[in-house]
Amino acid sequence: MVLIFVIGFILAVGLALALTPLVKKFAVKVGAVDVPNARKVHTTIMPRLGGLGIYLAFVVSMLLILPFAPDLFSGRNSSFIQAFLIGGTIIVIMGALDDRFDLNAKLKFLIQIAVACIVVFGFDIRVDFVNVPFQDAYSSLEGWISIPLTIFWIVGVTNAINLIDGLDGLAAGVSGIAIGTILVMSLIMGNLTIALISLVLLGCIIGFLFFNFHPAKIFMGDTGSLFLGFSLAMLSMLGFKQIAIVSFITPLIIIGVPLSDTFFAIIRRKLQKKPIFAPDKGHLHHCLRELGFSHRQTVLMIYGIAAFFGVLAVIQSSAALYEANWVTFVVICVMMFFLQIGAEVIGLVGKTKRPLLNLILRFRIKPDQQGNSKP
Repeated sequence: MVLIFVIGFILAVGLALALTPLVKKFAVKVGAVDVPNARKVHTTIMPRLGGLGIYLAFVVSMLLILPFAPDLFSGRNSSFIQAFLIGGTIIVIMGALDDRFDLNAKLKFLIQIAVACIVVFGFDIRVDFVNVPFQDAYSSLEGWISIPLTIFWIVGVTNAINLIDGLDGLAAGVSGIAIGTILVMSLIMGNLTIALISLVLLGCIIGFLFFNFHPAKIFMGDTGSLFLGFSLAMLSMLGFKQIAIVSFITPLIIIGVPLSDTFFAIIRRKLQKKPIFAPDKGHLHHCLRELGFSHRQTVLMIYGIAAFFGVLAVIQSSAALYEANWVTFVVICVMMFFLQIGAEVIGLVGKTKRPLLNLILRFRIKPDQQGNSKP
């Protein structure tokens, strides 16, 4: 079994390294290129469709190793891998068309909902268990709750990765860290099917990053960001489904970076009275660049934040194994505190929207008897 994992990883990295240059030539030939504008960081025309290299490397790798691991993909796992590949293929086709023709946002949204419905109704894959904080029991969700929750989760996470795709290697690296976290947790839980899928996908991302890390030679485009978002949605939602003692909060922590960036983007656009899907330069990577950090420093800093979330997810899920629900509460409090402080410091919501920092400063600065303020 270990040999299959090693071969799968090496195969995925090798295929991504071999296919990405071919995809680059194809993207240029068909005109799937990214033209610089005022909102983008790059200054030269760049080929897109890089996600097609990730997808092809993943599919070919899985098809080659499936015959050697039949036990891992039998029964319920067979439905999962079918839903994963069919849904992922539709997402990739949509992303590729968008990279070339710039599809309407509403059309893409409807297609994503359709893919989520295929996963739920076509393969009966949905969220089954949710943890009730500070209680030992897990309750099975009724269909009327689990179905919309699953659809919302798939569509939401799919788009979350797309929103952070603004710097060389950013979306690929953050997705890789999140998938690596799922890999570690699935190995701890003994879920070898999810572990193998995660390892193969991680290998594809690493191979692609050789061409995508700054300075990038190709962008993943919507083809890659949407496929990785869909993959994360599926793996994080279902990777620990059979382990009822794992709280549903775990996948939220795993994708903490794209999820929080999406959340603050929605708040920011609401406060500025802009459409939710309207692009802007207020995302995490934009704010860090404005603070003076270089392209590479910004990406590495966000990698560090993503790794921090990954460690929190492992701690939380490991504690859940021993029914230490208080650890989940502490992890959530720590995460929310640092998220809010970080967002206010770098201006994710707005340069003047700093309620928590203002509250802290109000307690730190006390007036003296003469009415002057002093720390």
